[in-house]
Amino acid sequence: MSLPLPGVPVRGSKTGKPIMALLDLLGRNWTLGIFWNLSQNPCTFRELQTRCENISPTLLNNRLKELQATMFVQKQAGGYALTELGEELFNHIKPLGGFSALWQQQLAGKQPTPSEQADDEDS
Repeated sequence: MSLPLPGVPVRGSKTGKPIMALLDLLGRNWTLGIFWNLSQNPCTFRELQTRCENISPTLLNNRLKELQATMFVQKQAGGYALTELGEELFNHIKPLGGFSALWQQQLAGKQPTPSEQADDEDS
């Protein structure tokens, strides 16, 4: 699988639009998990492997190479860390954590969604 980059056709899109390249990259196995774990603090390869539920070293190595090549992760003396660009992207991803908790509550309680509540009020 080739590295998804803006301006180049990617999986699911021949347009090369930046958003499609980003979604291709983020949709790869463990990419978001690596982002989430590195957002806590930098760590070594082995620490990151443990945090990622013992991801295979080959897969972790591949993802780290991709994330370094796309300027989201950097290797430093203490291990791997998000770059400034990686931190900016994580700031956009982080709110999904709160939304996912709301989603879980909605599914567990089968509570009406905000739009269903509005529909009921309009009736």
